[in-house]
Amino acid sequence: MKKTLALALVATTTLSTAALADGITEFRIGILGGENAQDRMNSYQCLADYTTEALGVETKLFAPADYNGVIQGLLGGTIDMAWLGASAYAATYLQDPEAVEPVLIKVNVDGSIGYHSIGFARKDSGITSLDDMEGKVFGFGDPNSTSGYLIPSIEIPQFKDGITMESGDYFGEVKFTGGHEQTIVAVNNGDIDGGVTWADGQGNWEDGYNSGALRKAVDAGLVDMNDLVQIWKSNVIPEGPIVLRKELPADVRATMTQLVDALHERDPDCAYGVAAGDTLGFQPVTHDTYISIVEARKAKIGS
Repeated sequence: MKKTLALALVATTTLSTAALADGITEFRIGILGGENAQDRMNSYQCLADYTTEALGVETKLFAPADYNGVIQGLLGGTIDMAWLGASAYAATYLQDPEAVEPVLIKVNVDGSIGYHSIGFARKDSGITSLDDMEGKVFGFGDPNSTSGYLIPSIEIPQFKDGITMESGDYFGEVKFTGGHEQTIVAVNNGDIDGGVTWADGQGNWEDGYNSGALRKAVDAGLVDMNDLVQIWKSNVIPEGPIVLRKELPADVRATMTQLVDALHERDPDCAYGVAAGDTLGFQPVTHDTYISIVEARKAKIGS
């Protein structure tokens, strides 16, 4: 393992010279919403340090307030790499198919590459299913979130006749909270009655599952999962991709793909923070994995 890492470092050092020769003066990593900006930055700082070492240029982290900030950064060339949700990738692709390339996908501890949108409420609310949410306040995260909006907005109406995503139809009110962490905190504090977030659905509920927003909230001490109850679970959703701007030099894209691909082996703690919990790391992925999500977003949102 040490020999492999040494060879990898030699390779990335060699590539950094080429990157500089091609005019790469800095590398910019965007981080989707899901938790507060400082926690996101802290989780990714180790990756930024490795990137600076590999490319030989300054690495900057950007944590916009919403998903669209990362999407627009990738489209406008002010962000070079990001881990997008499937719907955020679809939004980027629909606006410019040539903007980014999906290169890696997170792998769960059982080797699968999917996750779920999880509906949840406070246990002491008496809400145990969507049947109990009629007339209640329901929270989504972000309009560009796969598990925090797109998939539940499609699957929940299929789950029960009469449910729409409009306030006053089935739910008393439908709110966008701003992100996964905000939804979790809002439900936990009783500000909304129920909401959706993301998790791999593996491991123990008490831990917030193995990975996802619930796991991050537990790790941060924001919630005790014993106070919450699961009320709905989506079908499997493909994990979102690590994407790189296609305009980056080929050697830079190769270096960054190799770096993230080997991150779990090189630094498990860093990989834990970047991947939002326990995983086996990352593996290659292509656009084909997201064709169904692109079509779903086009049908539901239009772009």
